[in-house]
Amino acid sequence: MDGSAPPVAVERHGAVMVIAIDRPARRNAVDAEVSRRIADALDELDGTTDLRVGVLTGRGGSFCSGMDLKAFLAGERPELEGRGFAGVTERPPAKPMIAAVEGFALAGGCELALACDLIVAADDAWFGLPEVSRGLVAGSGGLVRLPRRIPQAIALEYILTGARMPAPVAHGWGLVNRLSRPGEALAAALELAREIASNAPLSVLMSKRIVQEAGSWSDGEIWDQQRPLAEAVIGSEDAREGALAFAEKRAPQWSGT
Repeated sequence: MDGSAPPVAVERHGAVMVIAIDRPARRNAVDAEVSRRIADALDELDGTTDLRVGVLTGRGGSFCSGMDLKAFLAGERPELEGRGFAGVTERPPAKPMIAAVEGFALAGGCELALACDLIVAADDAWFGLPEVSRGLVAGSGGLVRLPRRIPQAIALEYILTGARMPAPVAHGWGLVNRLSRPGEALAAALELAREIASNAPLSVLMSKRIVQEAGSWSDGEIWDQQRPLAEAVIGSEDAREGALAFAEKRAPQWSGT
């Protein structure tokens, strides 16, 4: 761990949790301690009723440069059992997660951003999976998630060349949801997070779950698989509150049930 300060800072902004890797001297590289602290924060996010959305970012002008190679050479592994790299790539949170990217999101840092549901990036940020140039493979989700987020042939070009993708190009391909001016990615991500957090919590959770699970459903399974999940929301107190609030022309007061 760098110095005496925790390598991951966790803050609450109303219903939004911000998780910030705080190792700017190491370009926010991930070691075992960073992974444990991110995993603990995600457990708190999912386990706290009045937290609705998470934002993952890096401090000091860079998102994350990937694995801490010095720690790795010293025998550390940045993967946690059952959770993967940085405590998130194999088990993202149930609640929505937004990556706020400044500077570089490379190698494991790119895989960390891809493990999030949405990405907000400064327009001078860069993404990349350079593992092939280091004799490695992007085995923490990059090879699976990138071709699902952008056209497969485009993803394969970046994967096989190890080239960096500038944020405006990533936005053009739909990998990045929103662009911001340099230094304002976190503010833009918080704005998006608050838009999400204003909606019914159960509806948001179930909508994310259905989108994630639907990829494994066959055409014949879609309605049978979706129906019980949707019905759990339609029969909720929040569904009734949403209808009442609309009829009474007021803002809804969500209970999360």
